[in-house]
Amino acid sequence: MATALMAGWAMLPTTAALAQAPAAAVRGLPDFTDLVEQVGPSVVNIRTLEKVSTGTPGAGGPDEEMQELFRRFFGVPMPNAPRQGPRQNRPEPEAQPRGVGSGFILSADGYIMTNAHVIDGADEVMVTLPDQREFKARIVGADKRTDVAVVKIQATGLSAVKVGDVNRLRVGEWVMAIGSPFGLENTVTAGIVSAKQRDTGDYLPFIQTDVAINPGNSGGPLINMRGEVVGINSQIYSRSGGFMGISFAIPMDEAMRVSEQLRATGRVSRGRIGVQIAPVTKEVAESIGLGKAQGVLVRGVEEGSPAEKAGIEAGDIITRFDGKSIEKPADLPRAVGNTKPGSQVALTVFRRGATKDLRVTVAEIEPEKVAAAAPEKKAPTAKIAHLGLSLSDLSADQKKEARVRAGVRVDAAVDAAARAGIREGDLILAVANTEVSSVQVFESLMARIDKSRPVSVLIRRGDGAQYVLIRPAP
Repeated sequence: MATALMAGWAMLPTTAALAQAPAAAVRGLPDFTDLVEQVGPSVVNIRTLEKVSTGTPGAGGPDEEMQELFRRFFGVPMPNAPRQGPRQNRPEPEAQPRGVGSGFILSADGYIMTNAHVIDGADEVMVTLPDQREFKARIVGADKRTDVAVVKIQATGLSAVKVGDVNRLRVGEWVMAIGSPFGLENTVTAGIVSAKQRDTGDYLPFIQTDVAINPGNSGGPLINMRGEVVGINSQIYSRSGGFMGISFAIPMDEAMRVSEQLRATGRVSRGRIGVQIAPVTKEVAESIGLGKAQGVLVRGVEEGSPAEKAGIEAGDIITRFDGKSIEKPADLPRAVGNTKPGSQVALTVFRRGATKDLRVTVAEIEPEKVAAAAPEKKAPTAKIAHLGLSLSDLSADQKKEARVRAGVRVDAAVDAAARAGIREGDLILAVANTEVSSVQVFESLMARIDKSRPVSVLIRRGDGAQYVLIRPAP
């Protein structure tokens, strides 16, 4: 037994080995010191100022505009108004601090990238370099949709960042941020990439990290272990206003596309095709024969839009655009928005059980148009009792007003139809992937469908279209 115990003790690690283990573990962690020295000279502090009128010192009465109105209408000074000195002696509006943020140098000749919300509403933008030189910056352009902005300072020989390939960025990879949280310049924080392609906006698939980001970090760079900028720190998830372990960065490939347009023209031009979209649920995909839930449902098509001219219809499911697969609703606005206006591109739609290839000429994005009026009500011409529907045909004028080629109007929806969400005034465009041109066609379709099974119906409401499943009562 003693021999066995001695053999067991011999197998245990020595005190020296235990002492060395933590040191070995520490040596295995990333060292950011070289990165800070490499990228630090390219990160700047941004202060914004706004001009505020301070008025006449010591004046406690009505403001100058009210006094001027009183003099204009009554020809005498306003009663109890303080005497104003000569206009030329009154104080000029003063520039007061408005906010603080971060940025980084894009080029040696003074172009700097930051967030649009950092400079939004600023009358003056001041940039402080790491060597404490300060410059008044000119705003080149800002894009609120992506929260990217570019400013310019009059300087040369600056240390520009190296832009990295976001496609090479991997979840779990170490990253570092440099910025000015709460105005504390040149603050370095680090963490890992928590996720990619986070959908928190129409045009941006964000990079999610656990790098500590706080107010003032906005606009600063997210840096990989090769010393390359892969994102712009832009947002945090917080219930307290401070960092809670989740932060978001704008991918650098998206930011560079925006900055190139801002530097060239001062604005960003985006494509549009004029459709309103919605997600495709698994249940709907299976019911219409699409298979898996993919693509986006076209709920509506704007009158006179590129989509209408290309032949896209409400109820279509767009599955590909310009050779790219459309898997979820956010994919389409990004693909269309990144397409140069005037380009003609191919797209694929799934329509009533079959795929169809179309070509659309992309236009430039513009404000949404007002929705068309709802078709007028008319007397019902048929009732589908087991579905709880009362229907009527559409006149030629009603079809033209609603911009539909075919369909029937819902005059009443009760029982199964009401439970499915159908309302009076809706238009039924298709049943079980078959277009409905009249009440007679609807009735003939229903005669061939198993009345005990759910029925897939494409409805139009206002300018939007969607699929619903009517489940007959058991």
